[in-house]
Parts: sequence; C-alpha cells; structure tokens
Amino acid sequence: MHHMSMERQPDRLRRRAQTTYGLVASRDNNKVSPCQQEADSQGCEAQIPRLPEDIWCYIQSLMPMRSAARAACVSRAFLRSWRCHPNLTFSARTLRSNKKEYEDDDIARDFCSKVDQILKRHSGIGVKKLNIQMCEGYNGYLDSWLQVAVKSGIEELSLKIPMIAKYSFPCSLLSNGSGDSIRYLHFTGCSFRPTTELGCLRSLTKLHLYHVSFTGDELGCLLSNSFALEVLGIRYCDGIGCLKVPCTLQRLRYLEVLGCCKLEMIESKAPNIFSFDYEGKRIQLSLGETLQMKELRLSFSGAVHYVCVELPSSMPNLKIATISSRSEINTPLLHSKYLHLKNLNIILSAATFPPAYDYFSLVSFFDGCPCLETLVLFVSQYEMEHVSIFTDPSGLRKMQGQQHHKLKTVKILGFTSAKSLVELTCHIVESMTSLECLTLQTYQSSSRCFEPADKSNKCSPLPIHVLKEAQRGLLAIRTYIEPKIPAMVKLHVVETCRRCH
Repeated sequence: MHHMSMERQPDRLRRRAQTTYGLVASRDNNKVSPCQQEADSQGCEAQIPRLPEDIWCYIQSLMPMRSAARAACVSRAFLRSWRCHPNLTFSARTLRSNKKEYEDDDIARDFCSKVDQILKRHSGIGVKKLNIQMCEGYNGYLDSWLQVAVKSGIEELSLKIPMIAKYSFPCSLLSNGSGDSIRYLHFTGCSFRPTTELGCLRSLTKLHLYHVSFTGDELGCLLSNSFALEVLGIRYCDGIGCLKVPCTLQRLRYLEVLGCCKLEMIESKAPNIFSFDYEGKRIQLSLGETLQMKELRLSFSGAVHYVCVELPSSMPNLKIATISSRSEINTPLLHSKYLHLKNLNIILSAATFPPAYDYFSLVSFFDGCPCLETLVLFVSQYEMEHVSIFTDPSGLRKMQGQQHHKLKTVKILGFTSAKSLVELTCHIVESMTSLECLTLQTYQSSSRCFEPADKSNKCSPLPIHVLKEAQRGLLAIRTYIEPKIPAMVKLHVVETCRRCH
C-alpha cells in the first residue's frame, strides 16, 4: 500500500483506523479463542491485526504516553510506532513518582534512568511535543536527551528545571533549520542565551520564560526573528533590565511581564497588542500604539494615579482593566476618557494603606468611563487607619450633577467604616441610575468554613481589632448606606462568620 502522510490525510487515516479497530473490537467481544486467552494470561504478544505502520503511528499518537508505552509491551506493531511516539512528557507524575519520593536521591536517579532508556530507544524521528520536568542534580542527562528529541519537525518544547541545577540551554539545537517548526517554547529555571546565530524561528507563536537568566539584548535577538509570535510571557527573570518589543511583531497579541526585579523599562512598538499584564515596581512604560488594547492589568505602587494621568490617551478601545496598588496618592481627574471600558477592578491592598488616601477621589473614574458596567473595589486592609465615619459623622461629601446610566454591578470587598469609603458608596447609590446589584463585604478570614454542621471546620482566626473594625463596617452599612438603597437595587451584605467569630 502506498505510504500516506499523516499530516496530509488525517481524516482518511482516522476512518481507516476506526473501522479496522472497530471490527477487531467487535470480534473480540463476540468470540475470544482459548488460545488467545491463554496467551493473554501468560503475558504473550496480543493478537493484533496487520495494518500499515502509519496507521499504527496515528493510533498511538492519540494515546497518553503511559498507555502508548504499555501497548508497546504487548505488540511489535506498537513497539515500532512507540519508537517514534510524537508526544513525550517526562515528569514525576507520568513516571509514577510523588513529590515526597521525588526528593529522594535514589528515586530521582531512577527517574533519570527511565527517561534515559526511553529516549535511547526512541528513533528521534517524529517528535512533536517534548515536556521535561527535571529533578535536582541530574541536569547532566539533559544535553543527550535534547540531542535525541529536538530535531526538525518538533513543535513544542517545555523544559522545567530546578534553579539550583544552573543549566544552560544549548541554543545551537534550534539553529540550522531545526527550530523552523517550533511553535511553543517554555523554559523554567535555566539560562537561555540566544544570539544572532539562532536564526529565524518562523513558526514560533508562544514564548514563556519563567525564572530564566537572559539579558535584554539576548532576548532582542530572538524577538527580532520571531515574526509569528503571538504570546510573550516573562516571569521572575532577574537578569533583564530593559525589554524592547520590536515593531516587526505584528501578530503579538498578549504581553505579560511579572516580577522582574531589575527591570527598569518596557518599550513596545508592537501595534496589535490585545492584552498587557505588568506586575512589579514602578518603571518607565512606553506602549506605543495601543489602539487594539482591550485588556489591561497593572500592579505597582501608584498604578491608579498612573492610569489617570500618565497612561497614553491612545487606548480608547480598552474594555477590561485591573489596577492593583499597595500605595497611592489621591486619584486625580482622568486626563483622557476610556470610552469603551466596561469592567474595572481596583485593588488597594496593603497591611496598612496610606491613611491620607481619599477613597472618594475614585469618583473620577465615573466621569472618565461613561460605558462602565461593572466595578469591583478591593480595599481589604489588616489595619484601618482612615478616619472612621463614627469619629467624624458630619458633613458627608456629595458630587453634584454627576449621573451614570450604565453601571449595573458594584462590589466593595473589605468594607470598613472609613468615612471617605462610606461617602464613595453613598455617591454610587445616589448617582448610578442603572445600578442593579450592590455587594458590600467586610473583612474575611483567609480560609472560611463551608459546612456549619461540622464543628471541626472553622474559619481561620482573626485578631480582635480586625473583628471590631468589621463590626464597625457592618454598622456603617446599616446606618448610612442601607437607608438610601433604591427599591430596584439588590443589596448583598457579607459579614464575618458569626459561627466562628
């Protein structure tokens, strides 16, 4: 029979494999010979029909790696296709090592021995996905394993190594055309030093680098030749000081940079970024053209002020924003309007948030976001040092003339008796004509009980001063906010667990 390419004719092969396999299954269900029963009971090779090798390869490619390995133990046909199995995942889970055993040196050595034997018997042909989650102290095996599996045709490569191993990935493996088919690269815990010799990774669409050592120039060599890149994720990479995203990345849609402590600047010229996520210290951000930006997540001290004042006005199509800050100055009026923003999440969380911060200043967002539908404000603080409404109950501020006709859902989590927070909430209740649901939640335990009938299941404890402030927050809701709730608005008040506290 003429050998058919699995990539060109997958439907025909699937039909042939399903038809033949279905006949075999039907025959086996109706009649199993005593000879075959004896062979099976003695562990002899199973009676499997003859099929073209490409069909066996296709069948086995659909099986999990453990199942494919077991099938190879009972059939020469599967053994041949096993030696070119396309999806190889080596981890404690796939090789039946739990975490406790995995830390034992003998078990780790056994793990590496198994992987070594599998790859030595593998032809090195047809590998599409390679996922290695390495154990400590045995990175000496990695070079030989990668030499076997990383060849032309590979599409996904994931390498997770304990940082103590200090392994440097050999970029030469991806040069000379071997990396042309790579679509996804994920490195954790190693060094990655791409140079101009790496060449063009023309198929690369996703790149994730977590706890990886590299410089901005080295990453630039890779990005400048990865024209198909759509997703770039960088987490906790301390060696990079400047990230420059070239304009040649026309397809880049998602950019994530988290926890890179030495990073000072991000300069992006990619014109079609859909989602941007940054967490770390305050740095210089230059996002270039942001007309396509729909989702924004920022987490650093002063992020709320940055969004109001410094964020470029060329982000008119933003729809979802999450802003997290541990320290803020009062929110000024927005310099530009977010005309299409529908969902806004503001997280003002710290053990002690600056007592001078005025929550009422957040009303600036209502004028600047005319299409806002959902607002979630998280203000949970372990120590509430703001002026309480019960300390100064007089002269509640109001914003005259401001009406909002889109806002439907508001949630304030970690509600306290802070006067400016009560003023903000009253303004929402009185000015948001479209409001349908208001949720106010006081400070909660980090872990909560879910089965009141089980006395041993309790919320985690809270200090007495936190419980007292939660009660003051609840009293502020009942006294100043609840009487102003319109009949058409549903009010949900979530207090601390009465059974446990």
